[in-house]
Amino acid sequence: MEMKAVKILLATAFVLGAAGALRVFDYQWTVFELSDWKIQNENGVPILRLQTGREPLPGPRRPIQFALAETPDYEQVTVEGDIRPLGRSCMIVFAYRDGAHFDYAHLSTDTANKQPHHNGIFHVYGGERVRISSEEGPAAFPVNNRWYHVKLVHDGRTGTVNVTVDNHPVPALHAVDLSLNSGKVGIGSFDETGDFRDVKITGTPLKAD
Repeated sequence: MEMKAVKILLATAFVLGAAGALRVFDYQWTVFELSDWKIQNENGVPILRLQTGREPLPGPRRPIQFALAETPDYEQVTVEGDIRPLGRSCMIVFAYRDGAHFDYAHLSTDTANKQPHHNGIFHVYGGERVRISSEEGPAAFPVNNRWYHVKLVHDGRTGTVNVTVDNHPVPALHAVDLSLNSGKVGIGSFDETGDFRDVKITGTPLKAD
């Protein structure tokens, strides 16, 4: 089978949820590979652990290692929860249309000035991921392996997205995207590992035409 056909099949499997699904935080989540994830309890609290980092598929460099919540497409959405990076970074996906069209917030122990592809808002539109936020300001996560309370707010009507960490705004995690104004959300990491707990998704679903 040609490499192009293989990539199409893999991408289709992810979009259709053929690889696996799990339920936690009162949501059903579609994942690329079920064995990469584990649901466990910590002091009686359910934790979703991404225990295996996974590089992007061959082709345009964009993430695939995230759990996508099976919800309506949101025009306005707030994603809130606790994240514990086990490596350097984790991410929140928003305005997800399909595997080649979505935005994501990359929260890192690196500053963007140090690593331009870390600690920022990124846009995927049929090709490589592209940074669409400032490189200024501190890292979202000062250190790894501790819990942070993260809140992402996206308004598709204005295109704005803002992220706070422990109730503090992160300058590098603010952006405007007018091309993807609605979609689903996900949690994961670009190519590392992390824990998630108490994840809540609220907002205004996109109205059908």
